Amino acid sequence: MGGVQIGKVASETGVSIDTIRFYERRGLLAKPARTQGRYRLYRDEDIQHLRFIRRAQELGFSLQEIRELALIQSEQVEPCTHVRDLIQQKLVAVSAKIEKLRTLQRELKGAHASCTNSLVRCEGHDELCPVLEAIVHAKEEVKA
Repeated sequence: MGGVQIGKVASETGVSIDTIRFYERRGLLAKPARTQGRYRLYRDEDIQHLRFIRRAQELGFSLQEIRELALIQSEQVEPCTHVRDLIQQKLVAVSAKIEKLRTLQRELKGAHASCTNSLVRCEGHDELCPVLEAIVHAKEEVKA
């Protein structure tokens, strides 16, 4: 019985042992053959599939989307249109996240400038922090 044990698979793929087991439980990775001592033995195809999962996650795909991509890949039927649509959806989501991060960055820069100006004005004396005041007032506006 040939195959590679889970520890070696983990080191070869950069996927932790716990994550490999998790993928098995979730059905993303086929249950491997086992030795008489119950050690898992993985095939080269399993290792390639783990690399596929890891790379897809790095691209921002969810486990459900990865399951869908793997299914498309295994069916070997003109997958390009479907994969393109998934990527388009992912691009829209990433663009929205980037815009939210840009907004957050502008707000943090403004808060930082406000703190800096306040510290210069009061020369380190106790004064209410303008950022904390703005946060408190924002909470009151949400309640109203």
